[in-house]
Amino acid sequence: MAEVSAANPGPEIRTVGVDGMLVSFGSRLSESANRAALAFRAALAGESWDGVEEVSTSLVSAYVRFDLRHLDHAALRVRLGALLAQSDWYAAELPGQRRLWRIPAVFGTELAPQLPQAAEAAGMTEAEAVASLSAARVRVQTIGFAPGQPYLGELPEAWDIPRQTQLTTRIPEGALAVAIRQLVLFSVATPTGWMHAGQTAVRLFRPDAEEPFLLRPGDEVQFTPVTPEELQGLRRDPLGGAKAEDLS
Repeated sequence: MAEVSAANPGPEIRTVGVDGMLVSFGSRLSESANRAALAFRAALAGESWDGVEEVSTSLVSAYVRFDLRHLDHAALRVRLGALLAQSDWYAAELPGQRRLWRIPAVFGTELAPQLPQAAEAAGMTEAEAVASLSAARVRVQTIGFAPGQPYLGELPEAWDIPRQTQLTTRIPEGALAVAIRQLVLFSVATPTGWMHAGQTAVRLFRPDAEEPFLLRPGDEVQFTPVTPEELQGLRRDPLGGAKAEDLS
């Protein structure tokens, strides 16, 4: 039986614009709602329905864009409902072709100057914070905000810390920032309210590559502590020293 709770009230199908439908698995992020969105999106892609032009995910939803010349809203809603009824998506297996990425990162120092602030908010020493963040094996919950940029989680409850009330003017490409039990690995330099606790040399968006986004939703990531000098040497590598192993 599907998990039903205040956070996961059960799947809901909604219309999005003229040519979109959204299947939502929760009102806020949870492991099971994210799992459901990833698994359902993979099942949708496997159906290869005529008229479906795009399937993608957010943190707790799967999105379908379709061609009105082949499908109408009512027919697609019926198909989506039938597919939803085939499984308990909250407990479904995650999609295949997932990978575990180990990515070198400097924690703290002048390269990631907000580690002390983040550690204090989490009730830890800086050493405890580095140990906790580097021990965590986090899932790519979704890609968003900027090309190839992952939202990673969930972290232990101690990391349920708020975002900053004031924006950091600029966080660099490859920055690792923390808040609300998540990490964001930044694919571009940008202002942010997340706390800059780590720094990597990985390039997440490679527009000329066959697969422009390095990470995929459902992949897992673990960050390996290195020194600033070691990270400088890794900048010659387009992957910044990141290594992947198959989880399928």
